[in-house]
Amino acid sequence: MRNFVLTLALVLFLLFGLTHVDTQPVSSQFITNTPSSSTAMPTSGAPDAATAAPTQGTGNGGGIFATNTPDGPTNTPTLVPTATLTPTATSTATNTPTVTPTPTDTPSPTPTPIGPYSYPEGINPLTGLPYPNEEAQARRNLIVKISNYPPIVRPQYGVNSADVVFEYEAEGGVTRFAAIFRSQSPGRVGSIRSGRLMDMELSTMYRALLAYSGTSEPIQQLFLGEGFFDYQLLSPSIGHGCEDTGFCRDESLRDLGYPFEHTLFGDTDKMWETATRQGANTGWQARGFAFNEEPNPDGTPAEDIFINWYGQTDARWQYDEATGRYLRYTDSVPHYDAATGDQLWIDNLVIIVVPHERRPDLFPPGATYESLEIQLWDQNYAYVVRDGEFWQGFWRRENREPGTALQLLYGNNIPIMLKPGRTWVEVVRGFGDVTISDTQADMVATATVLAQTPSPTPIDVPSDD
Repeated sequence: MRNFVLTLALVLFLLFGLTHVDTQPVSSQFITNTPSSSTAMPTSGAPDAATAAPTQGTGNGGGIFATNTPDGPTNTPTLVPTATLTPTATSTATNTPTVTPTPTDTPSPTPTPIGPYSYPEGINPLTGLPYPNEEAQARRNLIVKISNYPPIVRPQYGVNSADVVFEYEAEGGVTRFAAIFRSQSPGRVGSIRSGRLMDMELSTMYRALLAYSGTSEPIQQLFLGEGFFDYQLLSPSIGHGCEDTGFCRDESLRDLGYPFEHTLFGDTDKMWETATRQGANTGWQARGFAFNEEPNPDGTPAEDIFINWYGQTDARWQYDEATGRYLRYTDSVPHYDAATGDQLWIDNLVIIVVPHERRPDLFPPGATYESLEIQLWDQNYAYVVRDGEFWQGFWRRENREPGTALQLLYGNNIPIMLKPGRTWVEVVRGFGDVTISDTQADMVATATVLAQTPSPTPIDVPSDD
């Protein structure tokens, strides 16, 4: 009986306890998984917001994992929130970064600059192209003075093998070439003519050997003077001959009517050999040009460029779209290289305005001759022509130290890019001597007219075939 009473009392106690259980939901029991209603959530569509620190909520740490769990109610109505404890596909996607990054997320490699101050190993600063061989890289830049007047001297030998050619006024509107060789050695080159004041600037700028036939006594003294002469001169006027240095007269030309002064030719291989014997054949570099396969933006069409030196000499360059080069005409007829029979061509045409000053003071009083000083220092205007377009800017020579060569740039010092390849520099007194057109002159029709006119030039012009 006693046991029955105890059992009945226990049952009544349990029934009474169950009828008084608090049925309110448990507040914030899973606060570490479910944000409170006051927690600021990342804005949809703003991925950067997911990495920001969550806003502090009220209660016991609400919002601590706001970036992990989608927005939901503050209180959980059940004691076992299975959906909250088990990560869903949606919450996982929130934590997983994009599998394939956009192209802008991957930095592009920085291209190695090709000038104007530094050049990659093995790149020729004259052309922006690799040296063709170790021999070319090891030898020194070589300037050879080449005649361009009278017309009988055309076509010349070896011009298309030069990396860079400067054409400038020798006197009275008559031009002469200063051809700079490094990549190629054409062998026979010329005819070779005398040196000028301008050549001192060029050989300093490009740290080059200078090959010339001779010059006037005052200029020769400057060539041999302290501060310039460093065994870089190659000339019959200082004892270099035919056998040792390759300065040889072509006597056969005298029978064709050539004046004596236009019969001297040189051998570039022997010139470099002589420089080696003189201890002067060091492969110096000259900085200045900047190169890029892609031109600067906003170019102006340039199909035909005509330059006139007072009616004495002219030059016309026309763009050949098939090759991407400019072809040379002189006195309205194609201008050829006698070594190959090819028309003279270049990848870049540069036209620079340079002050020209008369220098009678270099000669004795009463002398009837003088020199022309072309002041290729400081800076002035320039045109750069390539790929059928041209750009106007400036040329600059920062100082007159060896190796500081010609730069081409805009007024804000951004370089004007040359096309990797060969460059021809035309030196003029002003842009009034230059005409740039977006259409080409009809040189075939011009040649037809000239063919009907007696020509003083006895040399046969190579045919196109």
